[in-house]
Parts: sequence; C-alpha cells; structure tokens
Amino acid sequence: MVEGLQRVVVTGLGAVTPIGNTVADYWEGLTSAKNGVEAITLFDAAQHACRFAAEVKNFDPSGFIEPKDAKRWDRFCKFGVVAAKQALADSGLTITPDNAHRIGVSIGSGVGGLLTMETQAHVLKDKAPGRVSPFTVPMMIPNMATGLAAIALGAKGPSSAVATACAAGSNAIGDAFQLLQLGKADAMICGGAESAITPLGVAGFASAKALSFRNDDPSTASRPFDKTRDGFVIGEGSGILVLETLAHAEARGATILAEIVGYGTTCDAHHITSPTPGGVGGAAAMRLALEDGGIAAESVDYVNAHGTSTPANDSNETSAIKSALGSRANDIPVSSTKSMTGHLLGGSGGIEAVACVLALRNGVVPPTINYNNPDPECDLDVVPNTARELTLGTVLSNSFGFGGHNVCLAFRRMS
Repeated sequence: MVEGLQRVVVTGLGAVTPIGNTVADYWEGLTSAKNGVEAITLFDAAQHACRFAAEVKNFDPSGFIEPKDAKRWDRFCKFGVVAAKQALADSGLTITPDNAHRIGVSIGSGVGGLLTMETQAHVLKDKAPGRVSPFTVPMMIPNMATGLAAIALGAKGPSSAVATACAAGSNAIGDAFQLLQLGKADAMICGGAESAITPLGVAGFASAKALSFRNDDPSTASRPFDKTRDGFVIGEGSGILVLETLAHAEARGATILAEIVGYGTTCDAHHITSPTPGGVGGAAAMRLALEDGGIAAESVDYVNAHGTSTPANDSNETSAIKSALGSRANDIPVSSTKSMTGHLLGGSGGIEAVACVLALRNGVVPPTINYNNPDPECDLDVVPNTARELTLGTVLSNSFGFGGHNVCLAFRRMS
C-alpha cells in the first residue's frame, strides 16, 4: 500500500442471487453446494437453443421498494437497490444531511436495462411511437441502479456506474476503494447488478456460442474447470458491499467484516470476446492487486476464480493464476461460485466479493460443483463439490469481461 493512503474496510453486505435473496441464504447456498440453475421461467424459451438459466427465485422487493416504483423500474435496478439497502442496514451506517455528501454509490452493470429496452422496442414496432413509456430511457441506461440506490438511500457523494461487461461489479468496487483511499469519501456503497435473462439476452449469448446447451440436464451445465465444460449459464442478481475508511468505521464503532487491500485492473487489447492466450492480461491484473496490497504470493490463501465454465476462459485463467502466483499456484484452493449461481455478467463481481468476505469471516472455501472430470489444462486445486474448512488470511477475486477487461480484488481478514 502506498504510504499516506487511507486503509479501507468492509462493514456491510447485501445479496440477491439465484441461490438466496439475503446474505445469510446466499452463504448457506454456497456452503451447501446449492444449485441455482433451472429451466427458464421468465419468458417462453421453447424456441431457444438454450432453455435454462440461473434466475432469482421468489424475489419480493415490497419491503424495500414502493409498489408504484417497482412497476416502473427495470429488474436489474430492483436487484441493485434491494441489495444496497440490505448492505447499508448490515453496516449500521446512518446517512444524514450532515454526512450524505461524504457517502457515495458505485454499482456496475454489463448491459443495464435490457428487459426495458427489449419490451419497449416491441411497443414501438407493434403499436406506435407515442405508446413508448416515458421511463424507457431512464430505466434502460446502465447507471440507473446507482442513481436509484443513491436516491433511495440519500447518498450524495461520489456517484458512478461502471460498464466493463463481466468485470463491471469488480471495477465498481475497486474504483470505490481508490476513492476512499484518497479521502474523497468516507463510505461507498458499491458492487454490481444485472438482469439479462431475456429473449434477446439469451439468444445473443447463444448465437455467440458462449452458453452451455445442456438442455437435457441443466443442473450440471455450469461446470467450471471441468474437462467437459461447454459454456456458461447466464444468471442474474446483485451483490453490494459497504466500504468505509478504517478511521471512519472505527470512529462510529462499526463491525469490520474484512479489509480490502488491493485492486488491479488491465485490458487485453486483443479481441472483442476472447481473452489473450495464456491469460496475460488476467495475470497482470492479479500482480497489480498483489503489488497494490503489498501482498506476497505466499500469503494468498484462496482465489475466487472468474471460472465461467467456457473452454477458453478457464484454461486461460489457470495460466493467469500460475503466472501471477508462481510456484504457490497449485497449492492455493481455487473455486468458481458460478457453478452454483451461474454467470451474473456485471453482477458477478459483486456477489463474488461478498463470497470472499464471508469466506474470510467463516473460514470456509465454497466449492466448485459439477467438477467431476479434471482437465489437465486446468490443473489447480479446484475445490470439488463440497465446501472446505480452512483458516484464511488473504483472498483474491478475479473478474474478466468481454472487451478484454480484467480485474482482481484482494481482501484480508481483520485480526
């Protein structure tokens, strides 16, 4: 860590996921190897090449969002605001007129309000321009989860929304971390939110050959690092953290869940969807996070992998981990929680950061489910199918996105 920068800690968590709509339920799902992948119910997928996804089930925002607002907001915004409210309540932080300008929001999203865009495009085509909803533009733009969370919480500090595809949630957390290090804010509510399980979203990813097509057995479709993996499973939801400067958290007597100590971000500058062969960009982001946090490779106890279950990502990420962590790489437990939650795109970094903090707190490494056929090209210590109890001091969270975006976040247990 650069001398003079403020230390930053995690004081609150929120989660809306395919395996649980609260942090407690999400963690229970992760540690019990719960599978969130089922047949699509959000629309009629009978004609689609891929007919399954990891949907958020039994989602009821009524305790968090006014009914009239819920009818107008895009689904990704609802997820983001509910998770943000959960995280703020968990932190015990009260936003008042006196501190509002020192508390900000940063929520990333890969595609924003795709459902709104798609629905209103049909209105335009089938009805008339004048029938298009006046909420179309506000609800489809990717910054609106941030905007609505700030409005709902009264947070008037730094406000931003990152749109770096599947790295967006992690970039949002990393950017918030840096603002706090520099003293530009006292607290940041940050993470990712996504809801792209729509006819266009599923068809688009399917046409790109990015999805698994195991329609005969969806529950086994997300199988990161497994030799028989054939694509990712699209998921939805939101994960939000409350970050504070250590000084601010201590001054108000907050419960500190973990410390965030490192952030690395790079770009492959290689291809619109494919990673650089050999995981060069991902390895560079990991090394930057280690350097930023003053962390030796020998101190890393767990890596929450990007682990999408696509052939190219998982082999390239294996190379990246080996390159960044050297001789220690094969001894460090690695898991992909996407095996249970599916791939939340821009929301993934948020829920995976939540998982990392909980792993530190509870001394448990979540498993990679559906891992039955080890791949020689992915020869890491992939925690298979059952959670592993392990005392953790430092953990890394990887997120890589279309466009070549790479992010690594480093968290440390507070002693």
